[in-house]
Amino acid sequence: MTLAENLSTSLASRVTFTSMAIAIILVIILAATGLEIAPAAAQAVPPSPPPAQVEPSPQPQPPPPSSNQFSSNELIDAGHHFFGGVSRGLAMIVEKAGSQWGQPNGYILGEEAGGAFVGGLRYGDGTLYTKNAGDLRVFWEGPSVGFDAGADGARTMMLVYNLPRTKAIFERFGGINGSAYFIGGFGMTALTADDIVLVPIRSGVGFRLGANLGYLKFTEHPTWNPF
Repeated sequence: MTLAENLSTSLASRVTFTSMAIAIILVIILAATGLEIAPAAAQAVPPSPPPAQVEPSPQPQPPPPSSNQFSSNELIDAGHHFFGGVSRGLAMIVEKAGSQWGQPNGYILGEEAGGAFVGGLRYGDGTLYTKNAGDLRVFWEGPSVGFDAGADGARTMMLVYNLPRTKAIFERFGGINGSAYFIGGFGMTALTADDIVLVPIRSGVGFRLGANLGYLKFTEHPTWNPF
């Protein structure tokens, strides 16, 4: 073999060896890269879903009136017809009474007259209305002692709560009997007897201010005796 042929064979061997070495290195690099990427992909944690939105709970609604109770709308409608006009003050007072005592199972529409300076008297008559126990004519009388000024002759609407029967209205109701007309010409007070709550709502030409510490006595017949 000539020298040229020997050199050619040697160079070819070196090129083949170099190519194989490069190929082996590339295989090792690719294998190492694949091993690193695979665990990384396996360990990747998917993003957390967004937190669920919590819907606000609805506000509790007052329980509907039972079959023997009057709703606020029924009372406001009756009051508007009785007092002779639509009044926001009356609606506000009825709603205020409802928030404190609930729904009444009776109401009285009537008129009363009274006057006081340091002490005085109050007389009235009207009709007690119920849903399933009939209607009843009633009269009321009572002293009114307090720091009052003026006289009043007022149409009066009384809300009656916890009335077990119509005849149970004939009682003596005591409590704070002041009436300050601070809501559209209407005043509200509260009296009680034997778990029955009576809430007079008054409107009229008179004007009273003060804490009328007295009572109202209901009777079946009119009388001038307030005691």
